Amino acid sequence: MPKIVVKGGSRPPWVGLAAAVWVQLSAGNAYNFPLYSSTLKSVLGFNQQQVTLLGVANDIGENVGLLPGIACNKFPPWAVLLMGVVLCFFGYGLLWLAVSQTIETLPFWLLFLALVVATNSNAWFGTAVLVTNMRNFPLSRGSVAGILKGYAGISAAVYTVLYSMVLNQSATRLLLFMALGLPVICLLVMYFIRVCTPASGEDSLVHGHFVFTQTASVLLAIYVTVISITSDLVSLSDAVSYILIAIMVVFLMSPLVIPITMTLFPSNSKTTIPPAGSSDNLVREEVDSTQTDPLLTPSSSATNLGNFYENENENDDVQMLLAMGEGAVKKKRRPRRGEDFKLREAFIKADFWLLWFVYFLGVGAGITVLNNLAQIGTALGVDDTTILLCLFSFCNFAGRLGSGAVSEHFVRSKTIPRTVWMACTHVLMVFTFLLFASALNGTLYAATALLGVCYGIINSLLVPTASELFGLKHFGIIYNFMLLGNPIGALLFSGLLAGYVYDAEAAKQGSSSCLGTECFRLTFLILAGVCGLGSILSIILTVRIRPVYQMLYSGGSFRMLQASDR
Repeated sequence: MPKIVVKGGSRPPWVGLAAAVWVQLSAGNAYNFPLYSSTLKSVLGFNQQQVTLLGVANDIGENVGLLPGIACNKFPPWAVLLMGVVLCFFGYGLLWLAVSQTIETLPFWLLFLALVVATNSNAWFGTAVLVTNMRNFPLSRGSVAGILKGYAGISAAVYTVLYSMVLNQSATRLLLFMALGLPVICLLVMYFIRVCTPASGEDSLVHGHFVFTQTASVLLAIYVTVISITSDLVSLSDAVSYILIAIMVVFLMSPLVIPITMTLFPSNSKTTIPPAGSSDNLVREEVDSTQTDPLLTPSSSATNLGNFYENENENDDVQMLLAMGEGAVKKKRRPRRGEDFKLREAFIKADFWLLWFVYFLGVGAGITVLNNLAQIGTALGVDDTTILLCLFSFCNFAGRLGSGAVSEHFVRSKTIPRTVWMACTHVLMVFTFLLFASALNGTLYAATALLGVCYGIINSLLVPTASELFGLKHFGIIYNFMLLGNPIGALLFSGLLAGYVYDAEAAKQGSSSCLGTECFRLTFLILAGVCGLGSILSIILTVRIRPVYQMLYSGGSFRMLQASDR
């Protein structure tokens, strides 16, 4: 098979990454639920348990992405994005009709379904850009996941700024913006998001580009947090508000500097890489063009594969692989960790379910606080809960971006599995929920910030970890199955636990609204125990997959492996 020669630092992947930033901001629309949940409760006359169930609908829609996971392997990214546009328009459009009372007396089940449809657009948006960019940058998975998930995390702060400074804190206008504005944004950028031949991912130029993008996103996060707090403390004129918003838009467009620079100052160096029908064909080592499976080369088979074998005879497997490589034996086999898995093949792996439960316990606990953040703030005496949401958003972003960069550094330099940081995060979450339960003066903001960081870390690290253990070929469907832990956690911990405890305490007070520390204390204590279990499972998973990471990153950079045809 002939090799394709492309200029080092090819532009298309970076153009797609810059466009993906806008899609990820759109894919963060589910974080807006705390901004309009109080309006749903007051205008439509819901109790807290009903509002909490709508929060569960919000999480179900956002995280049930099995269909987009399948679609990303069958259709181009623009088609997956177009489906998200349609769902966003109709879902939020119906919610806007209800909240604006353009249509009255819509049944609860229909609003529940509308919210599921609206936020399901996030699954289509996020899957399209994550899968595409992970394939375009297969040697920098942690950095790419951190950047894209980071922008999704900071989207809540961006929406809060728009909500406060442009939309005049109107839930009706916010829903209208999400029904019309977000689809328009995605339609404008979807052309640029496509699978293309990835450039070399190991040179200093590529590293510099990632550092620039990460720095720009950090500056954006700081900027939107500062202006959000400022607008809450100081009354700003419309002109000043629009200028501040325009500066925010400039920050959002900053990733375009990289492809523009490449256009103005093209590199003369060339890199020879395999064709990119699938980025999974990339390997660090040069191999003969007639060789289809780098895993079957004698040098790697005899010396490196032993760590992948689970309860099998190593020598027999090595001899079998060598025989298969010579064409003497044709035998199908199950993939090893680090190769490409189908979903049904991943199902029978203990590591798959350990990773799922680690994610489910952590993100389920975090989403419970996020869905009830407005009510938690009110119960503890905070009048303006938008600052809490903005603080959570900024720290969520910091956790996502920082975990991507930190885990990438340590996995390359020390072959430390990314799940080590998940274990540390669960331990920190135990402390955070105990801090929430204590309800000491001044601890609400600190606890919210810590939880935002932890929530971001778990969401970000799931992406590269799943791709490293189970491959990129079917990453979309495997990743979206993992995401089911979010709505299941929301249903159990938020809908059934937090909502029930809150309404029970409110009934004791003879009101529909609960005030005081008892409204969520029992919930926080139970969630602390949940995260304690998550830390134990994270440690077990880390011990099990340490040999996999030693194999994948033994040379200080990622080796992409291919399973034999099966």
